[in-house]
Order: sequence, then structure tokens, then C-alpha cells
Amino acid sequence: MTVKVQPIEGHEQSEVRMEGAAGVKMRMLIGPGDGAKNFHMRHFEIDVGGNTPFHQHDFEHEVLILTGSGVVRSEEGDRSFNAGDVIFVSSDEKHQFVNTGNSSCSFICLIPAPRDCCT
Repeated sequence: MTVKVQPIEGHEQSEVRMEGAAGVKMRMLIGPGDGAKNFHMRHFEIDVGGNTPFHQHDFEHEVLILTGSGVVRSEEGDRSFNAGDVIFVSSDEKHQFVNTGNSSCSFICLIPAPRDCCT
């Protein structure tokens, strides 16, 4: 058994380089390197005026907004969010997180581990 305790800042942060991303950084908090076979936990930071790409995946996302504010875009329209909000993005839903506030926006994002992870 393994129990891991580490501050968010103790994880390596890298720029998100997907086409359409602007001012976004990510940390893998819990993932393949930890032997996480079911879920992966990621931490994102979006600069003022920044955004993730408008994209979709074949898996759902569970998101907890830690700091800042913005909108999450989908094909159904924009929905505003603030620190403390919880967001669910269903599988195959096109989505984008946009920081419309005047400070950095950060959030935790949980996704299922890829089927071939950690075997």
C-alpha cells in the first residue's frame, strides 16, 4: 500500500501545448507514476485572458475550481464559474475553460486513467 502526501507546488508544472491553448499550465498530481490505475488528478492554472483549447474527449471530467473565475464553453453555450464551483463535463462534450477574471484561475481536474495505464 502507498500513501502519498505532497503539496501541489511539489509537482512539476509544464505549459499546455495543445493547439488552441493560451496561458495554461498543468501539473499531474496523481497519475501513472504513482501507479494510479483508476483515476488521474491534474492541477491547471490559466493566466488572465488565457484559455484551454476548445476540444473533446471520450471520457468525462470532474472539475473543482480553486481560485479565480471564468466561463466554461460548450456547444450548449457559456456557463460562468467562480472559486468553489464544481463542474461536470460529460464524455464527448466539446469544452473550453476561459479565464475572464482579473487574477489567475486554478482548478483540479479528475479523469479516468487510460485503459492501458499502469499495467
